[in-house]
Amino acid sequence: MKLGVAIPVIDSAVGGDPNAIRDFAQAAEDIGYHDLSVPDHVLGVNVASRPDWGDRNTSADLFQDPFVVFGFLAGCTRAIGFSTQVLILAQRQAVLVAKQAACVDVLCGGRLRLGVGIGWNAVEFTGLNEDFHNRGRRSEEQIAVMKALWAEPHVTFRGKYHTIEDAGINPLPPRRAIPIWFGGHADVTVGRVVKSGDGWMPMAYGPGDEARVAFDKMRVQADAAGRDAASIGIDTRVTAGIGGEAEWRDTVRFWKSCGVTDLTLATYSGRGHLRRIAGRSLKDHIAAIRRYWDAVADLL
Repeated sequence: MKLGVAIPVIDSAVGGDPNAIRDFAQAAEDIGYHDLSVPDHVLGVNVASRPDWGDRNTSADLFQDPFVVFGFLAGCTRAIGFSTQVLILAQRQAVLVAKQAACVDVLCGGRLRLGVGIGWNAVEFTGLNEDFHNRGRRSEEQIAVMKALWAEPHVTFRGKYHTIEDAGINPLPPRRAIPIWFGGHADVTVGRVVKSGDGWMPMAYGPGDEARVAFDKMRVQADAAGRDAASIGIDTRVTAGIGGEAEWRDTVRFWKSCGVTDLTLATYSGRGHLRRIAGRSLKDHIAAIRRYWDAVADLL
């Protein structure tokens, strides 16, 4: 099992300072983490005009663009992987995402994993001039477009939402493919994982029977579709903001017993089964990820 860590870009002391982003990434690599992840939102709403918005992301939350962050970190790191968790694909042009992802993958030497989702914030889709209501169907075709563009120098593609007439991107990714992992929990998402995904990122599940049942259901669908279920990775999130070493170890053991292949440690998130750490400084975050690694590394 692999253990990655989310860059706490949402905390301005880290996400607003390029030196802090670099130092966090280099510290994570030196500690031994497998990959770095970055969340994605383009627009945040002004809650002053939406008093019933709740605790969802707003304009007060800092989100660096994942491709920009990873392009920057490609020159500051040696071997640690990069993972979008998750990029809201249907808000973007598929050909442009294929190009951006390929460029990052070239610059980092083939270390990119592309986690994608369909999003929940209709305000972003409106601002980006994309249709919120067909985002799931479009994203399926987007995946096909990107895979074709990564594999061959020239592509002809005619679908419902995309047309390419004997053209291609340059550079191509070193592996002529980039792993695609789907984020989300709906049944239709599981179907997309089984159909065309390298992995699944059901990050809202806490350790317990609900998660185990969901993973088993995905494996049954994979077997029925003729896929080797063991070839489909599963990445879920763990927290350093609750409990201590003994509890963290129990959580890692549980996920390993479920066949989870990847864990992502989040130090800044307070939703669901996650709790943010008390501090928000770079020093606080690095201390937390070092303590977590030291507690669980022998279980991986």
